[in-house]
Amino acid sequence: MSTGRPRATSRDVIAEAACELFLEQGFEGTTVADITRRAGVSRSSFFNYFTSKSDVLWAGLDERVAALATRLAADEGADASASVAASLAALGDDFAPDSLALAVVNAAAMGLDDELEREGGLRRSRIAATVAARLEAAGSDPITAEVAGAAH
Repeated sequence: MSTGRPRATSRDVIAEAACELFLEQGFEGTTVADITRRAGVSRSSFFNYFTSKSDVLWAGLDERVAALATRLAADEGADASASVAASLAALGDDFAPDSLALAVVNAAAMGLDDELEREGGLRRSRIAATVAARLEAAGSDPITAEVAGAAH
């Protein structure tokens, strides 16, 4: 029986290698080949976990946004606003710093300012659409639901 740190998953090793390289070479200067070489995994292993080098940063948040969508789509409670608020608050439950958190803190050093703005906007848009759909399903008119979704 071994003690100490648990063995890292390939996904974790890949993410760690990618973040190291983003700090050393910048996001744009790093290729998937660089990441796989540093992580000691094959290209196919990389793509088993991530769709692109950008996905290394966003995969954790994307999973949380998908869980939010599932939760709100399944919710049929009478108080949609309370459900939305609780579901949005739950996005941060059990959060452990990940690649995205490291990227946000080191955005300038990693050359990620544009990436974070562009891709962050897509995630905010997905969250807004999810919130709007829940509010509209509860009877809000579409315009009110869209505005409320965007506000969240």
